[in-house]
Amino acid sequence: MMTLYWLKSLHHTDTMIQWLSVGGIYIVTGIIFAETGLLVGFFLPGDSLLITAGVLTNPENPNHLTGVTTTEFAVALSLAAIIGDQVGYFLGRKTGELIYQKKDGLLFKKKHLNRAKEFYERYGVIAIIACRFIPILRTFVPFIAGVAKMEYRRYLKWDIFGGLLWINSLLWLGYYLGQTAYADRLDKIIVLVIFVSVLPIFIGAIRKSMGGKRA
Repeated sequence: MMTLYWLKSLHHTDTMIQWLSVGGIYIVTGIIFAETGLLVGFFLPGDSLLITAGVLTNPENPNHLTGVTTTEFAVALSLAAIIGDQVGYFLGRKTGELIYQKKDGLLFKKKHLNRAKEFYERYGVIAIIACRFIPILRTFVPFIAGVAKMEYRRYLKWDIFGGLLWINSLLWLGYYLGQTAYADRLDKIIVLVIFVSVLPIFIGAIRKSMGGKRA
């Protein structure tokens, strides 16, 4: 129960605003890196944090953060997302198939790994880009690409594109919202973003379930 409450609090608007107010660009950069590069970072609020950062770096927003610009956030977070994925990829290459022998723990669930593997095997290069916008998958797909020994130059090219697209689309969307009346409804916007981002996971699970029943 305490764990669920803690996870819920991580995704709460007030928590993210506090992170941005206290740690600014450093905390957000660390979170983006951990979510993309470390297998234990899958529960972190990447999408909602990017939108919140965009809202609060807009000078026209009443809660505007001073001392850092949206452009500086874009550069730092893009680098964190890209470098994080490289760490995940090379961890996958080094670990290989041995990862499937690892037992489930508090922060490691084999089901997440299997889901990412299915997604990667089904969509290939598209998965490298699309996974950026889907929680859990953006943590594990780079690792799976490394396990599968995807050609690194090919992986790097599409990973950079996906990282830049993910960071900048959500960050600048937040920036635009920061100067509108929607900024006062940030909590509702974040709930909507979370719902849209996890929707592909639910759809995939439903299709898999229906496919199993037909079989």
